[in-house]
Amino acid sequence: MPDFGRKGVFMKCRKIISLSMGIIVLAGLLAGCAGDTEKAADTNKAEIPSAASAETETSQAPENENGGYVIANAPKCIGISWWDRMDEGNKKFMETTGNEVYQTGPAGAGDAAVQVSSIEDAIATKVDAITIIPYDPDSVETTLAKAREQGTVVISHEAENLKNVDYDIEAFVNKEYGAHLMDILAEEMGEEGEYCIMVGALTMASHQQWTEGAVERQKEAYPNMNLVTDPVEGPTTDAAYAAAKEVIAKYPAVKGFIGWDMVDPPGIAMAVEEANKAGEIAVTGTCLVSACADYITNGTIKTISFWDPSDAGQAMCSLAVKVLDGEEIKDGMDLGVPGFEKCTVKENIVYGTAWIDVTRENMEEYNF
Repeated sequence: MPDFGRKGVFMKCRKIISLSMGIIVLAGLLAGCAGDTEKAADTNKAEIPSAASAETETSQAPENENGGYVIANAPKCIGISWWDRMDEGNKKFMETTGNEVYQTGPAGAGDAAVQVSSIEDAIATKVDAITIIPYDPDSVETTLAKAREQGTVVISHEAENLKNVDYDIEAFVNKEYGAHLMDILAEEMGEEGEYCIMVGALTMASHQQWTEGAVERQKEAYPNMNLVTDPVEGPTTDAAYAAAKEVIAKYPAVKGFIGWDMVDPPGIAMAVEEANKAGEIAVTGTCLVSACADYITNGTIKTISFWDPSDAGQAMCSLAVKVLDGEEIKDGMDLGVPGFEKCTVKENIVYGTAWIDVTRENMEEYNF
């Protein structure tokens, strides 16, 4: 064996140490690359949503650690101020009762197929109750039947004609609300002239009932008014604007509009202003202050009416819990929120008295 001496030994050790450090560094680099690759893969997964997540918004179906109930709220859509306000009611109900509520449904606009899919997801997680505002009542019947067969309580809203529910709850008698809005429109039109009614969709049961109530009221009380066309659809503000613009062009003598969907009055008002007919054409209907404040302020819209979606959301949840607890559902029942303190029950339909009229004078009280 050759004698390297002290210097030789030192050089040999330094080579060994260098080689070892190189191996450690290389291993670290390889691990880092693998980690980056995994992160990139995760990022790519996050950036490419599934078909369902691209169309549906939902919070994670929660498990109630407090032992309370879990309720899925399935409105017509998610992401507009009306249903955001309802979700505020869901959260308030959670805070005050200890039950869990989450909202799920089509994102941005109504979609019957996506709403059905969101209900199917709720059924799969075995929620205790589903509160639903159907975009197309017929499309959800089979799915709701499946939920009830599983033992899930189903409470609907704005859907008196649904069959596969435990109870439907309405903020008021629907035809009476329609008659009320006709009274408002008639006053603003001087009780004479042509008018048009706009619905969110022809499939929406409550909008059809409101229309019936409005037209019946017009015929019996305002014979000098005339409905110029069958109800037109305005499922979004842009669609309402386009439909109103077309009506104004086709019927230049039209003097008033009722828009039943929350998105309708601002769309109609936009078309009226564009035609330079603000003050000549009356605009009223169901809306929230947050969606049409500018038009109320400048007088293009004088009156809107609504019921607070937050209260309706809480009322649905409260009714669901009463059914789950086996309580009797009867006349005079108090659901614990304004407009639903003394309900009327007719078969399996529960009615409140919850509509609110808003003008420029009181709009600050309802700034949501």
